[in-house]
Amino acid sequence: MSLIDTRRDQMFPVLTPTQVDSARRFASGPAQTFEAGAPMFDVGEREAPVWLVLDGGCDIVRRDGLGRESAIISEGVGQFSGEINQLGGRASIAAGRAGPMGCVALPFDPAHLRALVIGSAEIGEIVMRALILRRVGLIESDGSGSILIGRADAPDLVRLSGMLTRNGYPHQVLDPHADVEASDLIARLGVHDDELPLMVCPNGTVLKRPSDAEAGVCLGLTPELDPDKVYDVAVVGAGPAGLATAVYAASEGLSVLVLDARAIGGQAGASSRIENYLGFPTGISGQALAGRAFSQAQKFGAELAIPLRVERLHAADADLTEPLRLELEGGAQVQSRTIVIASGALYRRPDIVNLAEFEGAGISYWASPIEAKLCEGEEVALVGGGNSAGQAVAFLAPRVKKLHLIIRGDALESSMSSYLIERIRALPNVELYTRTEIVALSGNRESGLSGATFRNRDTGVEKPCTMRHLFLFIGADPNTEWVKGCMDLDPHGFVKTPNGLETSRRRVFAAGDVRAGSTKRVAAAVGEGAAVVAQIHAALAGEV
Repeated sequence: MSLIDTRRDQMFPVLTPTQVDSARRFASGPAQTFEAGAPMFDVGEREAPVWLVLDGGCDIVRRDGLGRESAIISEGVGQFSGEINQLGGRASIAAGRAGPMGCVALPFDPAHLRALVIGSAEIGEIVMRALILRRVGLIESDGSGSILIGRADAPDLVRLSGMLTRNGYPHQVLDPHADVEASDLIARLGVHDDELPLMVCPNGTVLKRPSDAEAGVCLGLTPELDPDKVYDVAVVGAGPAGLATAVYAASEGLSVLVLDARAIGGQAGASSRIENYLGFPTGISGQALAGRAFSQAQKFGAELAIPLRVERLHAADADLTEPLRLELEGGAQVQSRTIVIASGALYRRPDIVNLAEFEGAGISYWASPIEAKLCEGEEVALVGGGNSAGQAVAFLAPRVKKLHLIIRGDALESSMSSYLIERIRALPNVELYTRTEIVALSGNRESGLSGATFRNRDTGVEKPCTMRHLFLFIGADPNTEWVKGCMDLDPHGFVKTPNGLETSRRRVFAAGDVRAGSTKRVAAAVGEGAAVVAQIHAALAGEV
């Protein structure tokens, strides 16, 4: 059964007359009257308010990029429109029009909606739960969001699908060889193979082989940033540390901007299941944890610009009278009184000559449902002996024919938690190779990976293995190229923090995996993200 069948009352609750009266004082304007069938908000509309129905009704529909429309629900008195995008003023994924009897409704723009969910605990809980569940429902169902057209295993399509999935944005993938409508669109637009994949945005705009940033702008994921605005805190990185900073800083009244080049959650967001995070005895996926933190940050008013890459940090003058500046891809800049570096780490790549040729074409650095679907029923290999590798093995093994687990060390015990080791030992289709490394890859970019060669480090004996999917979990290097020359880094490139969590550059802080000496755990990153806010307050209080 779908989510709308099992949790309809929570997805589309009806506020009592008393609750409606309480909500009125948070409205962004007087009630408005719409004639029958009149549009109230549309797909792709930014800053679309949430409408609380006072009389009549509102018909909510979903629409995909090809213009195909289907009904979601007809809401009546005491019900409200919107989903989680409305908290942050992002582009609406659904559309609404007045019902057959017309509609009288109260508007709640993003700022007043946030005031409602914070100012009334009772109503806020109802509204937040509904907005989150509605987004989940849109993801589960077809007929909303963007459409990706191309070969399902094409590297750029996998990249785009992964970005949208990690950011919780609904989308469909259509293969032009199997879908007539997709094939007709390609023919009508005269699109060449090297221009695929196409992204058809909900407003009908068609992008040819877009970058993540281009896709984010078209879909309304990325807000329009004011270069003259000076934030209290700019956070670079939307992993656990960055999101924790955003939640705590925004909840304490600071203006916060979070930037990330890819998606919410960082490396933790790609984890299929985190089982040792406090408070989740049955575990939680990294994406679910990140999604909850993302919603919290929006609830308290933090702005999140994702996907948008930070190219360079420009330090302020010596007397600290000027704001710090971040240079973004495309040449735009943002200003902030303080900066938190929470950019985490970049996936480490083994020294294999043609490795880059197969990235996205058989080689992955995370194991999401997208990758699991691509390699279902096949033989795969995974390199790595840490907890992330163990979680990936436990997630992938039940879905594949055989999994070759390759580690350079003598045993898993030196680097992996015991509960994961026991789980892996119970999997009948996992073969462990110790003291082993991959030395060669075969295949080509067009058709993808076709095989790999394992070599025992002690004996030198090599073993070729046919496979189309290789997962690399061999650690990570700090993502600090964009701050080199601005502050002190340790010999490995991690950011030094000689003053608590403050770097050698005043008003610039570091939290999470990117910080030298940090504990590489989700809980530790969240703790540092929370703790840094106290030091930010002290820094701001000390400004001239």
